[in-house]
Amino acid sequence: MSDDRNGQRIVAAARSWIGTPYRHQGSRKGVGCDCLGLVRGVWAEVTGHEAQQPGAYAPDWAERSGRDRLIIAAREHCGQAVPLPEAGAGDIVLFRWHTGASAKHAGILTDPDHFIHAYEAVGVIESVLVPSWRRRIAAVHRIPLAD
Repeated sequence: MSDDRNGQRIVAAARSWIGTPYRHQGSRKGVGCDCLGLVRGVWAEVTGHEAQQPGAYAPDWAERSGRDRLIIAAREHCGQAVPLPEAGAGDIVLFRWHTGASAKHAGILTDPDHFIHAYEAVGVIESVLVPSWRRRIAAVHRIPLAD
């Protein structure tokens, strides 16, 4: 389980983004973000430094790239994935829509049954981790914070 204090700090930062409109490639709280921009923005807020710039990407980047870019980036920045039973508040959760496809969506767990994410046409919201979301989890990663 993640450090409770750090997890709650990350959750508080993520919740402060709720209501931000959806904007492809955006990463500005209150102005607009996509799911990656949300994670990058929360990362910057809680770590004090910007995450790697992903460069320009099209809405269908995961289908065209042939690489699992989200999983690769998460490993580079966070280390190995956390086993799902050990996932906790503040952990980054990555989703893939189909078996064998690249992970294409990201959010931040707020508790074992809820997560915050930027959803197209809706914006940043907190959602229930219903079975249709849960079965699409590709990986869970922990933001490395100093205690």
